Amino acid sequence: MYAYSRLKRFLLGESLPTSASVHERLSNAAGLAVLASDALSSVAYATQETLLVLLLAGSSSLSLSLPISGIIILLLAIVALSYRQTIKAYPNGGGAYIVARENLGIYPGLIAAASLMIDYILTVTVSISAGVAALTSAFPSLQPYTVELCLFFIVLVMFANLRGVRESGNIFMVPTYAFIVVIFILIGTGLYQQATGHVLPTLENIPAKEPLGLFLLARAFAAGCTALTGVEAISDGVLAFKPPEWKNASLTLTYMGVILGVMFVGISYLGNIYHVIPSEHETLLSVLGKQIFGVGIFYYYLQAATLLILLLAANTSYADFPRLCYFLARDGFLPRQLSLLGDRLVYSNGINLLSFCAALLIIIFRGNTSAVLPLYAVGVFTSFTLSQLGMVIHWFKERGKGWQVSAVMNGIGALATTGVLAVILATKFLLGAWVVVVTIPIVVSLFLAIHRHYRYVAARLSIQGIEPRSYLRRPRVKTVTHPAVVLVGQLHRGTFEALDYARLIADEVVAVHVDIGLTDREKLQLAWKDLQSDIPLEILESPYRSVGEALTHFLTLFEEQRPGVYLTLIIPAFVTRNWWEGLLHNQTAFFLKAALRAKKSRVVTTVRYYL
Repeated sequence: MYAYSRLKRFLLGESLPTSASVHERLSNAAGLAVLASDALSSVAYATQETLLVLLLAGSSSLSLSLPISGIIILLLAIVALSYRQTIKAYPNGGGAYIVARENLGIYPGLIAAASLMIDYILTVTVSISAGVAALTSAFPSLQPYTVELCLFFIVLVMFANLRGVRESGNIFMVPTYAFIVVIFILIGTGLYQQATGHVLPTLENIPAKEPLGLFLLARAFAAGCTALTGVEAISDGVLAFKPPEWKNASLTLTYMGVILGVMFVGISYLGNIYHVIPSEHETLLSVLGKQIFGVGIFYYYLQAATLLILLLAANTSYADFPRLCYFLARDGFLPRQLSLLGDRLVYSNGINLLSFCAALLIIIFRGNTSAVLPLYAVGVFTSFTLSQLGMVIHWFKERGKGWQVSAVMNGIGALATTGVLAVILATKFLLGAWVVVVTIPIVVSLFLAIHRHYRYVAARLSIQGIEPRSYLRRPRVKTVTHPAVVLVGQLHRGTFEALDYARLIADEVVAVHVDIGLTDREKLQLAWKDLQSDIPLEILESPYRSVGEALTHFLTLFEEQRPGVYLTLIIPAFVTRNWWEGLLHNQTAFFLKAALRAKKSRVVTTVRYYL
């Protein structure tokens, strides 16, 4: 146990107190790097995906990418403005789950949450595998190790995030801003060459394979809409920003929208004036880089920055997936462990869960980006649509100043994202999108099953309707020979039985509650007073959110004040009906026993309450 603790501190750093949480918040510059890397990196492939679809109608149709890009930019503006309003309306975090749940109902909220969770996992899988594909393209000898490299990068990003919000922000700022800078240099140089007459390429004539119709244009539009993936991330991560959180988040979202819009339009325009023919063997950015920079230092800088931003685009999921899990766990739809802050003030259990799921997909699909792409974007546009519809209902409920304009804007956004979702499903369903369509209701069913379990446990443990216990106060003994300490988490039927047992075996009983930053002290003390017991309640502070550390320190002092006696620690624990239901609970008793075993405590008793 001690060796594990030392290794953990070496890899992740020293534990941080809860009071340091405000200092671990993100500045606007770091927030852009942590929460917008997915959206910003999409310009590396969004225009290319549009051109690949248009090429089916022949090279003469490639010029249509500009009006399609214009429509996508309009949609980006609508979505970004909508999420700015969402951030203001929901300053504690207003992702699709919160907005849909509060305005459309619990089931749409859970569908939005399941969609986002799946999309966040796929974002890590796609980003990491795409980055590794770029690496193995440059060094073909590494191709047999594709899966191993993907897993290595997942572990690398996981540890960077487990070290804490501020440290991960500092790590990811360099590649994010390096990518932004080189894209703007590429656009600026390309426009300068056009203005000075240096752009002379001619369009290669490629015959059409399919007729140019409305459905093909819709497919090209849907393909280009991958530029919008990750736009919602900032609204999910409002609480990661420094105070005032919602204002900083809103400002950062504006910066992201402007930067993303300029880069996307710039690359689309350059692709048009340089008559770039998209290829599955070379990226659009690589072709543009060679034509504008030549094969020199700026070209390799562009490729290196693109590789890094694609690898780090996974970080958007690492920033938002754990927070989404926190909201769901707080509401009782995911295991409670996902709502707890880790040693470095991040939701480490959520980070570990995301890493495990992404690694599993990497192994299943062998790190093949093309195999995963058909599953991508279904979830994000489902959540977009539900969030936009939820905001329309919100404005109709609130009817504040200017609500009509906001409602119309969100309504247009809902119609647009619904259309894109319909096209994605129609064009990618048989290619693999059906997997996501089937998985979403399965995940929602899992949410509901977990919620039913927690409601059952709460009903079985509830003390409502039980008369306050009036204990006969026993006279204090002169010499204490057998003291007992009862650990009190929440007041429930199991706690009552543990207190009754302590009074039977001990001549001095003290109840102890450890506050890890989640306790309503006034409410607990009033409930304890209602017991009408002569057992005192000690509430211990745990600035590092560790029950074991605070409790062992208290027991050490307790024993020092009573030398030569056998202290019994009594831990109430409820026993679930099935073993797998135990995974939904914190297993505090198990970890406490391990900590106390290291301390060499001699008498530890568990009083079980069977549900």
